Amino acid sequence: MSQIKMIRNASRVLAGVASRLERSDVVVSHLTGPWNSRNMSSKAVTLENVNPNIVKLEYAVRGPLVIRAAEIEKELEKVLACVSYPPLIDTAGFPEDVKQRAREILGACGGQSVGSYSASHGIELIRRRVAEYIERRDGHPAHWEDICLSGGASNAIKNCLQLLCNDIDGKTSGVLIPIPQYPLYSASLAEYGLAQVGYYLDEDNNWGLDVKELERAIADADCNVRALVVINPGNPTGQVLTRQNIEEVIKFAHKHKLFLFADEVYQENVYAEGSQFFAFKKVLREVGAPYDTIELASYMSASKGYVGECGARPPQKGEPSYELFMKEKTQVLASLKQRAELVADSFNQMKGFKCNVVQPELLKEMLDIFKQFHEKFTKQYS
Repeated sequence: MSQIKMIRNASRVLAGVASRLERSDVVVSHLTGPWNSRNMSSKAVTLENVNPNIVKLEYAVRGPLVIRAAEIEKELEKVLACVSYPPLIDTAGFPEDVKQRAREILGACGGQSVGSYSASHGIELIRRRVAEYIERRDGHPAHWEDICLSGGASNAIKNCLQLLCNDIDGKTSGVLIPIPQYPLYSASLAEYGLAQVGYYLDEDNNWGLDVKELERAIADADCNVRALVVINPGNPTGQVLTRQNIEEVIKFAHKHKLFLFADEVYQENVYAEGSQFFAFKKVLREVGAPYDTIELASYMSASKGYVGECGARPPQKGEPSYELFMKEKTQVLASLKQRAELVADSFNQMKGFKCNVVQPELLKEMLDIFKQFHEKFTKQYS
């Protein structure tokens, strides 16, 4: 079984744990006699002995419906097809740059196969390419040794959160997270027993981040606040932080000695006029001492952008596939922008509703959900 298939199967198993545990009438009914006495029908894991943090967590965007939809909609990309089935390199009519890239990736894999074990931090060739991309993006050196690859940004974020699972002076460690925010953070904090310290984004200022609100949140916290999560561009709000705002956040993190989590997986999804994405790493290097000494972990996902940091990087200008790639990218961005404007205009025409014009990073997924709901509702009640 390939690593990709194993990861997919494992994800399905983990996603179903909470729903299976909820069937307490099935699980608990098998418990008989004293706690340390079990028969063949008793269960080792029940609602009474399972990790209580698992029971508490909620993860709204990884249910069975979403997982199944992702499997159905999964597209087969040319480079990934070639590295997964090398004979395609010589038999299929793929562009020469696609074939060459596939050969390079296979050559960097142990045993010339993507199914082979790799180094714990990921394949060196791909980590080097990630560093090259970051250098081009920021205009500052990036060291490939500082790059870690993971099976999705969520795993990388959770790995870093686990570093903080340690009570200090009898107090729980806490993490500053935005409200509203992607449910990964609140769910993971509950799972690991970390304290959630929420700070509110300013809706009237296009969901902006006010450092005064960060100061309020940390002052009101009754735990050891050790980290700050910033999502830029925002999820689900879509706001894009200005460079000045990022500088203020960095100085705040330095002042309070916080580990900074920069969730930048939607950095390619910037549509509003006048908005520009700035990476925290870039700004950190440019503000200089003493602020550039803070601990920073930034996250990017190949599945949310076009650059494909995790190996499937796009063709460059002058390569055979470049023109087709740019055409597809332009069409997708134009479509997303049009849908964002349509949704904003529609909501703003409704009495009692207000919709800020922001970047629609999850717009396609939302529209698909709305469409499915509308079709189901119409069928059921028409």
